[in-house]
Amino acid sequence: MRKTIVDWPKEILDRSRLPIASRRIVKRRRSSFLGGSIIAFSSFLILLILVRSKRSVEADLVATMRIQRIKHPALAKSMGVVSWIGFRPQSLVLPFSIITLAWLSGFRRDARYLVFAWLGSFISFTTKLLIQRPRPSGEGITVAVANLKDTSFPSGHTLHYVSFWGFFSYLLFSKIRGKWLRLGPLAVMGSFIGLIGPSRVYLGHHWLTDVLASYCLGTGYLMGLIGMHRRGEDG
Repeated sequence: MRKTIVDWPKEILDRSRLPIASRRIVKRRRSSFLGGSIIAFSSFLILLILVRSKRSVEADLVATMRIQRIKHPALAKSMGVVSWIGFRPQSLVLPFSIITLAWLSGFRRDARYLVFAWLGSFISFTTKLLIQRPRPSGEGITVAVANLKDTSFPSGHTLHYVSFWGFFSYLLFSKIRGKWLRLGPLAVMGSFIGLIGPSRVYLGHHWLTDVLASYCLGTGYLMGLIGMHRRGEDG
C-alpha cells in the first residue's frame, strides 16, 4: 500500500508514552521548569527597567560597534541567512506548515502546543507598543536594508526563534527515535536559535539589550510551555 504524507511520520516518531516517573522525580522536574521560568522572566524585567531608564544606551552602542567591527562577506551573508527565516512570509509559512503536518499526522495535542509557542511572538508585539524604543541608528552604526516597520525592544525574531523553534526542538527530541535522526535537526535549529541574537545586532536591526531581553522572555515562555506539556505526559 502506498504511504501518504500523513502516514510517514508514524514510522519515525515514537508516540508511546514515556515510562511513569516516580512522584519525586516528576515534582522535581516541575519545580525546575517553574524556577527556570521565574528566573528568566525576572531577568527580562531587569533588562526592561534598564532600557526604560536609558541606562543601557552606552553599553548597547559599544556592543553594536564592536560586533559590527568584524567585517567579512561570508559572515555578513550567514547573519543575513539566520535572520531571513524570521521575516515574513517565511515566519508565517514555516510554522503553519509544521503545525498542519503535526495535526494531520495525528499529533494534535502537540500541534496545539505549537500554536501556543507560535503565539509567543505576540508578546513581542505588545511590548514594542508599550516601550516604543527606536531602532539602532547614528554615526558608526551600519544598518542592513530590511523591511522594518515596528520598534526595537524586544527583538521579535529572537523571541520567535526561542519560543517556536525551541519548542519544536523539544518535541523532536522527545518524540523521534534514533540518536542521529534527532541530533541533525536539533543541531541546525539550536545553531539558528543561538545565532539569531548576534545576527540582529550585527545587521544593525536591534540593540544588544533587545536580543538579551528576548532570550530571557522567550526562555521563560518556553520553559512554561514545556512544563505544561510534560505535566500532561507524566500524568
